Amino acid sequence: MGPLQGIKVLDLSRILAGPWATQVLADFGAQVWKVERPNAGDDTRKWGPPFLQDEQGNDTSEAAYYLAANRGKHSVTIDITSTEGQKLIHQLAAKADIVVENFKVGGLKKYGLDYESMKAVNPSIIYCSITGFGQTGPDSKRAGYDAMIQAMGGLMSLTGVPEGQPGAGPQKVGVAVVDIMTGMYAVSGILAALHHRNTTGIGQYIDLALLDTQVSWLANQGMNYLVGEKVPKPQGTAHPNIVPYQAFATKDGHIMLAVGNDSQFQRCVQALGVPELAEDERFITNQLRVANRELLLPLVSAAFAQQNLDYWLDALNQAGVPCGPINTLDRVYAEPQVQHREMVMELNHANAPKVKQVANPIKFSQTKVEYKKAPPILGEDTNNILTSQLGLSPEQLRELEKQKII
Repeated sequence: MGPLQGIKVLDLSRILAGPWATQVLADFGAQVWKVERPNAGDDTRKWGPPFLQDEQGNDTSEAAYYLAANRGKHSVTIDITSTEGQKLIHQLAAKADIVVENFKVGGLKKYGLDYESMKAVNPSIIYCSITGFGQTGPDSKRAGYDAMIQAMGGLMSLTGVPEGQPGAGPQKVGVAVVDIMTGMYAVSGILAALHHRNTTGIGQYIDLALLDTQVSWLANQGMNYLVGEKVPKPQGTAHPNIVPYQAFATKDGHIMLAVGNDSQFQRCVQALGVPELAEDERFITNQLRVANRELLLPLVSAAFAQQNLDYWLDALNQAGVPCGPINTLDRVYAEPQVQHREMVMELNHANAPKVKQVANPIKFSQTKVEYKKAPPILGEDTNNILTSQLGLSPEQLRELEKQKII
């Protein structure tokens, strides 16, 4: 029994930010009704290769991108542009606790599926809208996508090879982090609103923007600028506030070193065979190491170049110095710790024997996350949900299908 057992979510979102949020809610035990366009569905179903393969090794219609964000949901195909389809959505909203959508500002109002319309059907509904720029402001009508928000929100200005070095220039992160973080902020906002509703009986509207999210999680880099009034620059793998905290080349690979305090630095240089650096007045404190990083880093780099990666991993781990290899994904999933934590599991799928999934990282002590349903094929649950939730008869379902409403 997940902690959100009994909560029902009407999911009108697609692509990534919204679906990521509703997948987390499904992991937590909520029943999620993913509404999709008949004969088309979520755009990401076709965002491949790679595609899930059936028993004969043939590609199915489920792209890996879609499979990453839609576990645990019930796919219900409804044409929301039709009057009858809108009625079905209203009826589902009347039984739901939460609505999540990521249409453009005002995009659902013409269909009578905006917050005010849903609130009229269900006054206690929690309605979360995810857009590129929010419901207000000069850019509110613009479409927003992850890469452009990484750029506008400052992340790309902080990411990449330092200026003056080969390969320098703005770079985006290799995963759609703005979408993912917006999805996670959506989850936390929804759960806060759910607690408020359970206390007061009053639902509410959540206005969430990709750009706001990106600005909010600039974290220490954002505060570095606000406090120091100096624009941060890309530093590769280095840290702006901690030294040494970056990747170093060994004889046969690279190691990521994360020295977080002065005692760790002392143990680090002892393990590296250069203990005199701990006594050097230029490097005694982190503040001094940051100020003198250009003097310290060549000395640390020279030490790392003397031995292989595994040698340094063993030596530094024994010394209690945080470090790790820079793994490719094949090595990530082969890591003993990752396997012990059961971060990869398999679910039965309608079009394939099994589908691998990356597990939710949260480990509850009392309400264990249970994965009961693979990402659904298009329309897999239409008849079941419309029958169980709205009481539609087989004849009514056939008529709706005949009219191409479902």
